[in-house]
Amino acid sequence: MPHSMMSVISALFLALAAWAATPTTAGTVTQTGTPATAPVSLEALFRPAEFGTVTLSPNGKHIAVLVPEADRTAMVVLKIGSRKPESRWDFGERQHVSGVYWVSDERLVFRVAEKLGSLDRRVATPDLYASNIDGSKRFVIPNGNTYQLLGRVEGEESQLWMSRSIDQAFLFRIDTRNGRIVNEATAPLDFGGFVLDNKGKVRYAFGGNEDRKMRTLRRDGDKWVTVHETEMDGGDRTLMPIGFHPDDRRVYMQASERGEPSRVVLLDPETEQKTEVASDAVSSANGFVTTGDGKTLLAVQFEPDRTSTKIVEPTHPEARALAGLIKAFPNHDIEFGNASMDGKLRVFRASSDTDPGSYYLFDVEKGAATFLVSSRSWLKPDQLAPMRPIKYTARDGKTIHGYLTAPRGVAAKNLPMVVFVHGGPHGPRDSWGFDPYVQAMATRGYAVLQVNYRGSGGYGNAFEKAGYRQWGTTMQDDLTDGVRWAAQQGYADPKRVCIFGGSYGGYAALMSPVREQGLYRCAIGYVGVYSLPMMTEKGDIPRREAGRNYLKRVLPESEEERRSQSPAYNIDKLNLPVMLVHGAKDERVPIEQMEFLIRQMKDAGKVPETVFVKEKEGHGFVRPENNVEMFQLLLAFLDQHTTPVN
Repeated sequence: MPHSMMSVISALFLALAAWAATPTTAGTVTQTGTPATAPVSLEALFRPAEFGTVTLSPNGKHIAVLVPEADRTAMVVLKIGSRKPESRWDFGERQHVSGVYWVSDERLVFRVAEKLGSLDRRVATPDLYASNIDGSKRFVIPNGNTYQLLGRVEGEESQLWMSRSIDQAFLFRIDTRNGRIVNEATAPLDFGGFVLDNKGKVRYAFGGNEDRKMRTLRRDGDKWVTVHETEMDGGDRTLMPIGFHPDDRRVYMQASERGEPSRVVLLDPETEQKTEVASDAVSSANGFVTTGDGKTLLAVQFEPDRTSTKIVEPTHPEARALAGLIKAFPNHDIEFGNASMDGKLRVFRASSDTDPGSYYLFDVEKGAATFLVSSRSWLKPDQLAPMRPIKYTARDGKTIHGYLTAPRGVAAKNLPMVVFVHGGPHGPRDSWGFDPYVQAMATRGYAVLQVNYRGSGGYGNAFEKAGYRQWGTTMQDDLTDGVRWAAQQGYADPKRVCIFGGSYGGYAALMSPVREQGLYRCAIGYVGVYSLPMMTEKGDIPRREAGRNYLKRVLPESEEERRSQSPAYNIDKLNLPVMLVHGAKDERVPIEQMEFLIRQMKDAGKVPETVFVKEKEGHGFVRPENNVEMFQLLLAFLDQHTTPVN
């Protein structure tokens, strides 16, 4: 057995021992206010989680558990009753198992992907894997990365519904034992997906076309009828099918009329009447919880600040169980996993800002939660800094949401502060919860401000599109307004503020000081974009048509504007200490971006104070030792430039 897998199995049995010693009834989790005597070590913060996602078999007798390591993610299958690992899968260095789905009680499918960087997407291998839980009858489904899994085929133990887009959208039934594919439907969409009713009949399709329109189609006999259409670039209206009501006549839709946060409605196709099911004034619906058999929508989740779960079937036994779990963990967010087919057992994850999270198995009839595995059991809540949601009004009146993390045990008053900017920028957002980067700074005495600037996802199409073509202007103003708000509230010392971010966040870390000179004491760019013109030429985004269309949609239109909104073309305004971090194998934002910025700085008689490059890293560091080394340098850089100013 390879040495690396020894640590996987050792971690597994340590967790199982903890499982055996843990009470079976969930209770209220409380946090102490006692500050840690010494900050938690960087090694502890960046040590890989012991366990990742947990999924439950249809009969509730087994769980599949992902086991992350520094250079891979393996998977083990456990029998719940005996707590004994029955099998494991490990595909080697840089290979990560993900997307686990139970086909039946004895068979599952999963994807294997190569992870190029912590901030990069995982690039799937050409195949989807199927296997019995004991490791037997393994089968590789060719080109499996091109399929979207929709669910089991009722009455067919080894078959799944899948969709795939190749010039058109196709719906297939696929046999996971031999890869046999049966084409069941096509839709006139260049890319898209399908929604089936509870009897497995194709009823809706949704997706886009080359004409830059997004459409929702309804199946009418052997024809498709367009029921909704909007512009892909500028359209704010949304009407997308989610699934069917148990009556198999009405359909749940995710809907928005003017780009506001999307809500869930129940549509009657015959009368076209929409009945609102769940909504939130701040955020779009981003999670759906169904019964074990998948035929009844129980709850919709939103994320206005912390996760909010809105029960839509309050009298259903499984829904009452969900409500009970939320009350049992008042200081945590609950992520509901899958349930057994009979709905009697459900996996869930409880986590918080100071708790990286644990998985439990909930028995609906007994009302008891059994501990399964912990993500990072070595981290204790009283070692970590609490994060709280915040909001403020930007200069144009728009409400901006975010989070402020302050050191535990000290008054959040006049602190040195780091603005930590998330990447994306369109689609991703910051969320409430454990973040090792945030904790590495906050446990060393820094307030950490995270801003969901316009352009971020989760707040509706209009909010996201408000950032299009505004990367270096309005989106930076939202960060500036956040700094001024934190200073006005007394949280931050306005003379001791630095900015740090990765990917788009690295761009913002240097562009914000260009736009607002004198606001920051220092800037740290991590795998950042520094030349928008170069972004249209180098990296993996412009290699694909979808990527080129994305850049046309979101970047400033003219070459002149792209230069004016690029840090590398505004060196004369970049007048503060700079630290740059990059991975030499970064394909999303090639290291040429950083090298060009450095040349531009040198030509202007300036140099970055610190440059840290790792040859084997990509778009975001994945190796724990490299993250530790980076933060040792980063914290020293921050300490040097946030000393009190008289």
